[in-house]
Amino acid sequence: MKTRAARLYGVNDIRVEEFELPPIKDDEILAKVITNSICMSDFKAAEQGAGHKRVPNDVATNPVILGHEFCGEIVEVGKKWQHKFKAGSKFSIQPALNYEGTLDAPGYSFPYIGGNATYVVIPHQVMDMDCLLTYEGDAYFLGGLAEPVSCVVGTYHAMYHTRNGSYEHYMGIKEGGNLAILAGVGPMGLCAIDYALHCERKPGRLVVTDIDDARLKRAASLLTVEEAKKQGVELIYLNTKSVADPVAKLKEISGGEGYDDVIVMAPVRPLVEQADSILARDGCLNFFAGPARIDFSALLNFYNVHYASTHIVGTSGGNTADMREALDMMSKGLISPSVLITHIGGLGAVPETVINLPSIPGGKKMIFTHFDFPLTAIDDFAEVGKTKPLFAELDTLVKKHNGLWSAEAEAYLMANCKE
Repeated sequence: MKTRAARLYGVNDIRVEEFELPPIKDDEILAKVITNSICMSDFKAAEQGAGHKRVPNDVATNPVILGHEFCGEIVEVGKKWQHKFKAGSKFSIQPALNYEGTLDAPGYSFPYIGGNATYVVIPHQVMDMDCLLTYEGDAYFLGGLAEPVSCVVGTYHAMYHTRNGSYEHYMGIKEGGNLAILAGVGPMGLCAIDYALHCERKPGRLVVTDIDDARLKRAASLLTVEEAKKQGVELIYLNTKSVADPVAKLKEISGGEGYDDVIVMAPVRPLVEQADSILARDGCLNFFAGPARIDFSALLNFYNVHYASTHIVGTSGGNTADMREALDMMSKGLISPSVLITHIGGLGAVPETVINLPSIPGGKKMIFTHFDFPLTAIDDFAEVGKTKPLFAELDTLVKKHNGLWSAEAEAYLMANCKE
């Protein structure tokens, strides 16, 4: 079967090409990819080429398919896996295989599997490691977001607390406690708020900060105080830019006790130090944001580490269990990571998007692999729609859903866009 894919040949050498896939073996699966979400990790792979730890040294002669946040349908199942998987099922993939100690991963290391493709051959390593995950939801784009959502899920599970006289760590945020999400109204911050409100282990009070009124207002319209109240959570949005003493104000909001859990969503030194300053006794600080500088550092109050048992954790990505939880919650409609998506595009848009990703504003860029159209911001649908009726209708549909991409918009695109 022929496939069309965005393949990496070397440093910023990404080519969209059509080529023949080999017939599947008994321990492989043929699949159709529908959506793929572009990640900053794709940019890093393209920027480094063969120098990237997951990209093969011979990528110049044996190119790999880029993309690791994808969703699609199973087309054909090899004999070994027919007891477990069937044609027509939707799927997502946990790319961090950890197969026999290697760093090989779909989207970085394989010639016939990656998200930026129309069809792929799923190798045995994925199934051997139980990383081919069934998805029961309607919208393919949500299945493609399971991997980034799992990063948020993993963050909450990585938090921990202790008890006086015990050395045992009790995993998860403090149920019914004070939780703060600092710089928390970016795309991943919104996802973190959504999860906090709808997961099983909820805080009693959630304070979300930022320094941009427009972003805070939008967050409050998407994840409302009223919805939080229904879930038993007091939700407060706070612009710390207009506060003379943010630490004092945050402590006041907490009831004077400080915060049991604090998640830092931006790699900014004063923000990390602010987070440390508002921790309650046995408070846990999770540094979610990934810094670009290898020497990034901040001051930590070691008096509180010793006498107040404050502590710090960091998470980078989620595991397979986190992905399963994300898929399950999305399938049940408990969370909707539509807030992550700010752009859509066709397969031909992949090279330019990946190479220039840091300079493209907004959140996730969702690729619909069987179509070809330029990367387009959701905010620009109305303008583009003046000359392209498809986008005029998509603009109507996203406005119907509070400005967010939706299953309805996806279905319309797939039914009306030319392949």
